[in-house]
Amino acid sequence: MQKMTALAVLVAFSFAATPAMAKTCVLAGGEATMVTKDLAEFMAKAALGNSIKDKGLKAEGVPKLTCNAPSPLTYCLAQQKACK
Repeated sequence: MQKMTALAVLVAFSFAATPAMAKTCVLAGGEATMVTKDLAEFMAKAALGNSIKDKGLKAEGVPKLTCNAPSPLTYCLAQQKACK
């Protein structure tokens, strides 16, 4: 009986400790508005990298990049999951 009680207490503590050990993740982003699409993409990716680095996070997965058609400037947004 004492072994079952000890096991139940151990399981309860492991569940209580899980949230503290869980990863904290965010959707980091970087944006840029430039004259050319290539430059806007480059600057948005650089801004994304700086955002992740400044927060002390580590990038996970593949970054998502979306850009609009030039009118007259091109706007790009780079987003990526980043975790601590």
